[in-house]
Amino acid sequence: MLNQLLHTMSKKVNIEEKDQVVIRFSGDSGDGMQLTGMQFSNTSALFGNDVSTFPDYPAEIRAPQGTVGGVSGFQLHFGSSEVNTPGDYADVLVAMNPAALKANIEWVKKDGTIIVNIDAFNEKNIARAGYDSDPILEYRRDYNFIEAPITTLTQECLNDLGMDQKSVLRTKNMFALGMVYWLFDRPLTYTEKFFEEKFYKVPMVVEANKRVLQAGFNFAETIEALPRNYKVAPAKIQSGTYRNISGNTATAWGLIAASEKAGLQLFCGSYPITPATEILQELSARKDMGVKTFQAEDEIAGICTAIGAAFAGCLACTTTSGPGLALKTEASGLAVMTELPLVIVNVQRGGPSTGLPTKTEQSDLLQALHGRSGEAPLVVIAASTPSNCFDYAFQAAKIALEHMTPVILLTDGFLANGSEPWRLPRMEELPKITVPFANPNDTNYLPYLRDKETHVRKWAIPGTPGLEHRIGGLEKMDVTGAVSYVPKNHEVMTRHRENKINKVADFLPELEIVGDADAELLVIGWGGTYGHIYSAVKEIRKEGKKIAFIHFHYLWPLPKNTNELLSKFKNIVVCELNLGQLADHLKVNVPGFSCHKYNKMQGQPFTVVELKDKFIQLMEE
Repeated sequence: MLNQLLHTMSKKVNIEEKDQVVIRFSGDSGDGMQLTGMQFSNTSALFGNDVSTFPDYPAEIRAPQGTVGGVSGFQLHFGSSEVNTPGDYADVLVAMNPAALKANIEWVKKDGTIIVNIDAFNEKNIARAGYDSDPILEYRRDYNFIEAPITTLTQECLNDLGMDQKSVLRTKNMFALGMVYWLFDRPLTYTEKFFEEKFYKVPMVVEANKRVLQAGFNFAETIEALPRNYKVAPAKIQSGTYRNISGNTATAWGLIAASEKAGLQLFCGSYPITPATEILQELSARKDMGVKTFQAEDEIAGICTAIGAAFAGCLACTTTSGPGLALKTEASGLAVMTELPLVIVNVQRGGPSTGLPTKTEQSDLLQALHGRSGEAPLVVIAASTPSNCFDYAFQAAKIALEHMTPVILLTDGFLANGSEPWRLPRMEELPKITVPFANPNDTNYLPYLRDKETHVRKWAIPGTPGLEHRIGGLEKMDVTGAVSYVPKNHEVMTRHRENKINKVADFLPELEIVGDADAELLVIGWGGTYGHIYSAVKEIRKEGKKIAFIHFHYLWPLPKNTNELLSKFKNIVVCELNLGQLADHLKVNVPGFSCHKYNKMQGQPFTVVELKDKFIQLMEE
């Protein structure tokens, strides 16, 4: 009855075309905002829009209900042209309670639309959020408020299904989603199909969510406060098969693709830790592809099982975040000493210690570069978008296998939880992986005899007749691999290990400059800052100013043309979500390098606006 009534109260609607839109869904951690945001993102991606997302989780598993500390958010940016960031400020905010409004009001554009669940704006919730009075009255002059009785209408919509109150209220996020679907002229069919597939064993849940979704859509169509809806046309993208993918899922799939390309079984020995856990979960679901996973009792056991799997001939990986990388330090030195291939994925978060476990940061670069005892060099690389986590996970595995070394792959919370459309590659498009196996017919096998060009030793799989050898954490005698305490031999082996890593630079792509070769300012970034920096540089160039951008994916060894490129610019700024770790790293390793630093440590990514302001300031100075 309610849906029929709402549907008959139709109105004349104006349709406005938009190129790009930013939406933020926000509510208590139990309000389903992540699911709501992902459904809108997936629908927009399937519609053909370019999409970038940023989930923002509370640090506490269950903070007190209605408090700012318990607010969970999901921001997405979609458009008919290239989208590189989740957006700075929202065109539309959905706030399911006063705390959600308070936590997000500063991120809404002036004159933006704010949809609130007015049922939640009672005296008790307003006080819990830290307001003295109804905030809508204060903010109304700057924003377009849509006061929707979402809780009440959800209950009325489902009052004949016989569901318990708790289950009914779980569906109210779909009412908000239905309203936003109407506002942006999105079809409901993709989300309805999602319900049918996910809850096929519980038809009542399917029916309830469908009803509430449609009710929200119909409600938006009837209210006078929404006089128009908006159309965002599909983006022009390269032809192919696409899916929306998060950074953690892309990382898992990149490792799987590398194992198939190399003809090796993939093994992941790991321990759950935010925000890296989903990689282990995704790999554990891929038994159909021969993936073996082991959830260890701690971080140390996780990496040690991975080293054992590498010794046994697997493509081995372990996944973690900053605190876990610290615990894996000793064992990563063992992998350096034994010269076994190993991928260590570090999904960075705010630190130190427990720090900001659900927030993003680039705080682990120096730990990745230097965080081992002794002279223990290894390769360090970083992904820069959620989708290219696939590419750099694949590349990390390729380097580890072909150069017989541990490789640390750095991602971060922003990349891990964010998502974007990704064109599925074909296996034949991926580069070949050549594994340096020892020849089982070699009657004179020596475990530490090295290739003259790459300094790489051969990989002998245990149990192969004739290839028996000793291995462990003690220093090896050059060539033979026997335990050695000879002073000069230790220096020889230390230099061998260093030279092997340095030679990896011969196989890395050179740095590329985006922008003007005669730029007034060179901007440098690495990792997940790419989209925001690139967008800021692109906008400044559109304004007629000369600016250039270099983004580092290979952090050790550095690309071979690093010195040459950086020496061409006098005015340089390095932008990082830390106190300046890459800037200091470059100062040590690039002769004559000097730069400005622009740093942020708030658990949030840069905004394009703040970067533009800083770059223009440096250019004018």
